[in-house]
Amino acid sequence: MQLPVMPPVAPMLAKAVKDVPDVGHVEPKWDGFRTVVFRDGDEVELGSRNERPMTRYFPEVVAAVLENLPERCVVDGEIVIARGDRLDFEALQQRIHPAKSRVDLLARETPASFVAFDLLALGDEDLTRRPFAERRRLLVQALAGARPPVHVTPATTDVAVGRRWLEIFEGAGLDGVVAKPVDAPYTPDKRTMFKVKHERTADCVVAGFRWHKSGEVVGSLLLGLYDDAGALQHVGVSASFTMARRAELVQELAPLRMDDAAGHPWAAWAQAEAHEQGRLPGAVSRWNAKKDLSWLPLRPELVVEVAYDHMEGTRFRHTAQFRRWRPDRDPASCTYEQLEVPVRFDLGKVLAADPDALP
Repeated sequence: MQLPVMPPVAPMLAKAVKDVPDVGHVEPKWDGFRTVVFRDGDEVELGSRNERPMTRYFPEVVAAVLENLPERCVVDGEIVIARGDRLDFEALQQRIHPAKSRVDLLARETPASFVAFDLLALGDEDLTRRPFAERRRLLVQALAGARPPVHVTPATTDVAVGRRWLEIFEGAGLDGVVAKPVDAPYTPDKRTMFKVKHERTADCVVAGFRWHKSGEVVGSLLLGLYDDAGALQHVGVSASFTMARRAELVQELAPLRMDDAAGHPWAAWAQAEAHEQGRLPGAVSRWNAKKDLSWLPLRPELVVEVAYDHMEGTRFRHTAQFRRWRPDRDPASCTYEQLEVPVRFDLGKVLAADPDALP
């Protein structure tokens, strides 16, 4: 492979802001795996945000790249999986599997798509120093004939439309919008774009914790909500604490610690067959097999208010942010009913429509 921009490339990043800035360009924020695609003739490499290749996990994306992208190019975008009218990040996570037979099966059962949003190189030309507005124009031209599962992200220059997209596209499983300065070059691993995401709060039961990787301080709190059947479901973690606060939490949680999980609502998670489900706190991480995900049970009596951006199925999509303890709340009152449900929006309209035709 010989391209003017060679792998690995650390993607350009975005910093979080509260409102959509008027910098000339707004597009949806896709909830998938950030991917830089390198194509040189019959050679294709899919580079991830951590600069490790993901090529082997998405053979159908490689085939789509060969069919739809220019013969020699470097394109920044996102690998996503659409299920019905929404993005499905959990299905996407399942695609990272060591066995080729499993990878091939999932490529057929839950095929992925590639959404392109920047062009780093075309032919023999390095475009990274060009302003984004020019790179966007060249991207649209280069992929004008592309067909699903390859898409060019819709975009708008109207900040009011961008704010509208922020509200309605969440119903299709997207997690916000990104604003890009139109005169900016491509700056790998620098936060020169702006992302706007939803922030909501929920009161959750703290039913366990994990130790921090550095030692005997709290790493993360395990959060739960009660479902309609009265079962406490694991919904995610809260983990953003200073080291001093982590040490304080050890003392605060001590009165609630249980010697073992017997009688705990999540006692079944200690069983191997539960771990095979791949979405429980004690399961092996598919990203790092050596990562210790063991947990310590707490009596489910403590309630915490956390901030979150959106749900993925029945769980928080990202790590929730600690806000405050809620000693005034009964743990049994912490149910899914308190969560805001976004209005549904057809993902197909976001992927396929002319941006001018979107609301």
